[in-house]
Amino acid sequence: MPAELTVADLRARWNEVLDLLENKNRIAWMAFFDGRLESFNNGRLTLDFSDPAKLSMGHDYREARLRMAPQLQSAIRDIFGISVVIIEK
Repeated sequence: MPAELTVADLRARWNEVLDLLENKNRIAWMAFFDGRLESFNNGRLTLDFSDPAKLSMGHDYREARLRMAPQLQSAIRDIFGISVVIIEK
């Protein structure tokens, strides 16, 4: 992997991250699958969950995402070999 990953690099392989997360923990996958990768700077990955909130029957997995963030971080580490901080927008 390149020393300096970009958000485009992460997007290119994001389905791999989600597939790994689903295999490890389906609840964690449900909490994160609809997040859009907004930015990646200085090891901080910002995920945007505003679209699901716009739906009249939207779901709010914010609390689950707080609990499950380490599992997403682990899947990212397994795929990319890097540690990230997850920021939710």
